[in-house]
Amino acid sequence: MDDAALNEQAWTTYGKHHIERGTCLSEPERLDWGFWSTGPGAEVLGDLAGKRMLDIGPGTGRYPAHLARSHKAIVDAVEVSPTQYLRATTRYGDVPGVHFVQADAVEFLQRETAPVYDVAYSVHGLGYIDPHQLLAALAPRVREGGSLVFSVLHTNKDGAGPEVTVAPRDEVLPLAGGGELVVRMWVLSPLLWEDLLVEGGFLLEHISVLRAPEPSNPVACTLIVARRSSSAEGE
Repeated sequence: MDDAALNEQAWTTYGKHHIERGTCLSEPERLDWGFWSTGPGAEVLGDLAGKRMLDIGPGTGRYPAHLARSHKAIVDAVEVSPTQYLRATTRYGDVPGVHFVQADAVEFLQRETAPVYDVAYSVHGLGYIDPHQLLAALAPRVREGGSLVFSVLHTNKDGAGPEVTVAPRDEVLPLAGGGELVVRMWVLSPLLWEDLLVEGGFLLEHISVLRAPEPSNPVACTLIVARRSSSAEGE
């Protein structure tokens, strides 16, 4: 099974698990790029009122709904897992300004009918997709000067840091109540992400590592803010 199929299967199982458990998450008060309510929030995305946005891997749909309600954004939220899509549309399907799409993100972006966005973002979703494929498909769908903002895993719970080659590795997706699933993730160094972004037609504006508030917790995330380069900048 290839990486994309394995990840889709894992997240479909994950969503089914939570549907059967009746898991109901609280409404977010802010956008959290890490796993904790620390660090920057939606302000790194800029003024979103009326902006056309793409959410890559929205999961339960909490964040696109929050951005539409609180920031007046217009969001296409593309989720590959049918069960996560079901969770999102069941709870947020009638929120004005949000359009949920059940599709592979790369395949969606390659459609002739795919829009051009002012802002593309992803909270932990982008690390499950081959960055070469995703950035090549995404660049033509972000307007020149538009933003790409995303967070990805930097260090896992075992303290394993980012890789120095562009290759996925096995990571664990825990299930509430016990059990775990294996996923494949691109856990890359900030330097590699910068190289990939430039290669893909983006300019890096800011990169930071968001660490857990407890010193004993090794988990950390990388937050990346980039801009779609113009034709002149790419010359």
